[in-house]
Amino acid sequence: MDLEYLLSHWASVRAAPLETMDKFGDEDLAYRPFPTSWSAHDLLLHIAQEENGEFNYGIVQTLDDFPPAYNPQDYPTITSIKSLLEAVHTPIMAYLQSLDEAGLGRIIHTPWGATYRQIEMIGHLIEHEIHHRAELSLILGLLGRPGLDA
Repeated sequence: MDLEYLLSHWASVRAAPLETMDKFGDEDLAYRPFPTSWSAHDLLLHIAQEENGEFNYGIVQTLDDFPPAYNPQDYPTITSIKSLLEAVHTPIMAYLQSLDEAGLGRIIHTPWGATYRQIEMIGHLIEHEIHHRAELSLILGLLGRPGLDA
């Protein structure tokens, strides 16, 4: 896969959850479609946690353990969650920009015992974000607002 395409694809994927977030108010973060579902808050923090964990624990392996979930009390507003997402995402983009095509094919032996090419792990992160942005869009619809028009 072309590295430039991967970078531009993830940039467009990332833009959509940020656009979706702008349709929420801070008061909407606690909304749950049903009692045992994740709230919009939970979903947004999970996107950040998974990206952090998959990258720092799984890909570059700078963490000894998969990071715990972010505490919602530490990120009570849309603005604070956006800052978290940016803080997690920026070093990953810098890392990817440092790679060449061969780097995308590097074999990674994960701490959980699986083996993947680096590009497959990055692809998983992108798919994960797409999956959860769809859930956020659905929540907006349940709140009576237009969701993401992708």
